[in-house]
Amino acid sequence: MTDLATAPLAQIIASRLNGALDPTHLEVVNDSHLHSGHMGDDGSGESHWTVVVESHAFKGQSRVARQRMINHALADLLAERIHALAIRARAPGEA
Repeated sequence: MTDLATAPLAQIIASRLNGALDPTHLEVVNDSHLHSGHMGDDGSGESHWTVVVESHAFKGQSRVARQRMINHALADLLAERIHALAIRARAPGEA
């Protein structure tokens, strides 16, 4: 078992996205407190997330393709631990 297996989910998300996309910019924001008591809130405080990812891997890719790349990197987490994921993905130089 690696240290990441017991790390807070934000660190796991960041590690996965760093490995899959080699981002030039990455923000992982825990939005769970905004959804406390709502559907999907499992009480862990780690159910709702926003990721802001800038990566050369996104150059020439559509918005949907970029989201799929992120979803692929986090697939098992999305199935088991993440209830909601907001994604902002861009290539370097894009606004």
